[in-house]
Amino acid sequence: MSRERYVFVGTYTEPIRFGTGKILQGKGKGIHVYKLDVETGALRPWRVVEGIQNPSYLALAPSRRFLYAVNELKEYEGRPSGAVSAFALDPNTGDLTFLNQKATHGTDPCHLTVDATEQYVLVANFMSGSVCVLPIQADGSLGDATDFIQHEGSSVHPTRQTGPHAHAVTLDATGQYVYVPDLGLDQLMIYQLNLAQGTLEPASQPWIKTAPGAGPRQVVMHPSRDFAYLINELDSTMTAYRYQREDGSLRELQTLSTLPEGFSGDSTCAEVQIAPSGKFLYGSNRGHDSIVIYAVDQNNGTLTAIGHRSAHGKTPRNFVISPDGDMLIIANQDIGNMVTFKLDQASGDFTETGFSVEVGTPVCVKIL
Repeated sequence: MSRERYVFVGTYTEPIRFGTGKILQGKGKGIHVYKLDVETGALRPWRVVEGIQNPSYLALAPSRRFLYAVNELKEYEGRPSGAVSAFALDPNTGDLTFLNQKATHGTDPCHLTVDATEQYVLVANFMSGSVCVLPIQADGSLGDATDFIQHEGSSVHPTRQTGPHAHAVTLDATGQYVYVPDLGLDQLMIYQLNLAQGTLEPASQPWIKTAPGAGPRQVVMHPSRDFAYLINELDSTMTAYRYQREDGSLRELQTLSTLPEGFSGDSTCAEVQIAPSGKFLYGSNRGHDSIVIYAVDQNNGTLTAIGHRSAHGKTPRNFVISPDGDMLIIANQDIGNMVTFKLDQASGDFTETGFSVEVGTPVCVKIL
């Protein structure tokens, strides 16, 4: 196996106004491509794909032949919408070739995923609180939306939950069920994907509530067992669920804090990832600027917090675990760096490699 892997980094390239009202000045140049030495953790700049507006979140197709990026915008082609950009990917060179771009019909798309059959890209529009389905053509380019669902409602937070804010799209192992945390509603929506039509229908359990003010953000599925984990942005918690493959339904098992006992500062959660082994779960804290580590009980899915490690930067917006489970890369949005760590698969702990690179407002990291 090659000692190097390609790493793709989505960034903000222009100013963006968040749900908090804060305006962040984007300092990225586009989609940044690095080479990662899998033995040492060194990152080497390789390419930058410029000319793309706010390609913040990225998704690799399962075949690794295509890459898709949201364009996190409030206006696209003169309408209130963001977009998704499609690229052909050469896995041998890391080169990206632009294919086309399609509207998401909602503002500030912040997360997307590709279904296992590579027929559709599913997108969460954060600011307007909606979900969009875009069909994938034979050449990897995107067609016009086959479905669009607008969420409705609000919750208890006086500024962050005055309306719906769909924050992520996650598919289960069967490829049938789609989980969409809506931060503004305090609900985890559950849909069934119709592959023949490219549409989403409410599942038999159409949603599950979180605690008031939790602000659900992202879901990750256990790689081999019937558990799901939801990170909640606003109240800095992690919720474990039992998952039913037959109908996609969820049953809450427990909710734990992502912060160390005694912490009293301002902090919100962002990314959640599970080790390829399924033995450890990780979540990022923005404010405490750390990664929380949980051990996962393989029998009942419950979590035990085993520690926190510094992100070695400010505002860990995203992080990724290498496919072999040996490496972790953290993207610190506000300080503008990416730091690599060695993961101990036996303990779940990680240690700094000593390597980091500067990159303007990094939002998402993907390893090929």
